[in-house]
Amino acid sequence: MDYQVIWFILITVLFTGFFFLEGFDYGVGMLAPFVSKREEDRTLILRTIGPVWDGNEVWMITAGGALFAAFPHVYATMFSTFYLALFLMLVALILRGVAFELRTKEKCPCWQKTWDAAIFIGSIVPAFLWGVAVTDLAAGLPIGSNMIYQGNFFDLLSLYSILGGLVFVLVFAYHGASFLQLRLTDKGLLYKIQGLGKCAGGSAVMAYVLYLLLTMENTDLLARPCALGLFLATAVFFLASLCRFAKKPGKSSFILSALAIASVTVGFFAGMFPRLMVSSLNPDWSLTITNASSTEYTLSIMTVAAFVLVPIVLVYQIWTYYIFRKRLCADDPAHH
Repeated sequence: MDYQVIWFILITVLFTGFFFLEGFDYGVGMLAPFVSKREEDRTLILRTIGPVWDGNEVWMITAGGALFAAFPHVYATMFSTFYLALFLMLVALILRGVAFELRTKEKCPCWQKTWDAAIFIGSIVPAFLWGVAVTDLAAGLPIGSNMIYQGNFFDLLSLYSILGGLVFVLVFAYHGASFLQLRLTDKGLLYKIQGLGKCAGGSAVMAYVLYLLLTMENTDLLARPCALGLFLATAVFFLASLCRFAKKPGKSSFILSALAIASVTVGFFAGMFPRLMVSSLNPDWSLTITNASSTEYTLSIMTVAAFVLVPIVLVYQIWTYYIFRKRLCADDPAHH
């Protein structure tokens, strides 16, 4: 197998891990203000992701680093194309990280509500922008023969891309509700989370159906049998998860939700292969794993490093989740 193909697969794996882990992470941040008005309850909810949220973001950094090293032309074109969007995302993520650290430093309700709002904004803005970016990549962008983006920020916004952002927000909110069902014990909170999760999940189903129709019209992703199968599998996994969640939330609904996110991510990359960025001006100007990759020598060294280090990172992250696997309750001494 060519090194370019190996790195295309590895980047697919990294983004799949990122959307799976950061998906429920963003979802918890989005749901927290709506679950309870009591500061103690919101603190309990945010504690479910407290030990892991920054580790989850490492997947995004790793995926970006892998993209830079393996396909530098894609990295350069993508970051200049989404420059303003990435800047907004970075500001939101910094705000979110600061809020996690500062919200408990003062007991003033106004102080805590301010930082809770920051966590909400820092969760919903990146989720929406990721949806917009992924949709734009699938639909194609005005990229010239010199691999330079020919449009402006507002060219990134269309009905299709905005719907993509909305789908990401709703799916992540539902994924967050599924995660919280595994981590909390308070029946009152779980009841409210179940209601919010059903609302987000039901809305996500309707938005996803419309998104598939627009994907069929605006892209060629669904023309590939493998991608079409994965997108349909996503619908099956998500509906099964939502049914389990509405009846009896638990591990099965969360696992099915995770499978839905994984299958749609892999389906996107399968539909794009071997392209990484599609040019809407001329298909021959698209950035592919061939014309945008590093040299064979560079990729060979990176492959050895990846096969040594990636398993270590995976083992460490699995161990972290194992350590913090217990459900949280208000009587927990660490809560006070």
